[in-house]
Amino acid sequence: METNRNIKNKIEDTLNAMDAIQEVKVSPFFKDKAMQRLFAEKEEAPLIRSWFSPKLQLATLVCFVVLNVLAFTQLNSNEYDNNINEFAETYGLSSGSDASLFN
Repeated sequence: METNRNIKNKIEDTLNAMDAIQEVKVSPFFKDKAMQRLFAEKEEAPLIRSWFSPKLQLATLVCFVVLNVLAFTQLNSNEYDNNINEFAETYGLSSGSDASLFN
């Protein structure tokens, strides 16, 4: 029966502790400030990375166009065709100057 008395004592101590609780004094604008902080519009990070600025985009575009123009001029030159034919003849990939039925 000692456990019953211990439990009763603990319950009474808990109830007495609740009586010691006092009202908290709060600023009248506390709720407004808290709600503003909770629901404040947060700035979202931009979708495009900030390091890829318009200046860098323009420089990248210019480099891309220049490289494509250089590649196109090299592709259309006769030197490219001669190099490919020489490579094919060296490794036996073409028949050289043999006549073909389709020419």
